[in-house]
Amino acid sequence: MARHENQHKTENLELYPFTSFLNINYPSCKFPSPALSSLEVPFPSSRHATIALRSLNPDREPRKGGISKHLSVSGRTLSVRWSADEARILRVSVNSFLDNLTLVTETMQMFPTDT
Repeated sequence: MARHENQHKTENLELYPFTSFLNINYPSCKFPSPALSSLEVPFPSSRHATIALRSLNPDREPRKGGISKHLSVSGRTLSVRWSADEARILRVSVNSFLDNLTLVTETMQMFPTDT
């Protein structure tokens, strides 16, 4: 059983090759106010990046204040910029976004589109 689980994990890593090139800019340990972070995700094509943007953009931050998130596409790269009042809020937002990004990229792998 453990052997099967290890094989499954390896298969998951191989299925999503474009997620291995994430460029994440985490703020330093001493957070300025506001805390800032950015993420750049290259996709196989500009169409894939646009699909990801349209899938992820409707998700507004649950808090009314304290954080802002801006998504954009340039060529085949999806860019995300965060600004938060507190490092904890920033961390939660980035982690949530990465979970959603994983779901979007896995879904795109299941339903390939023409590039």
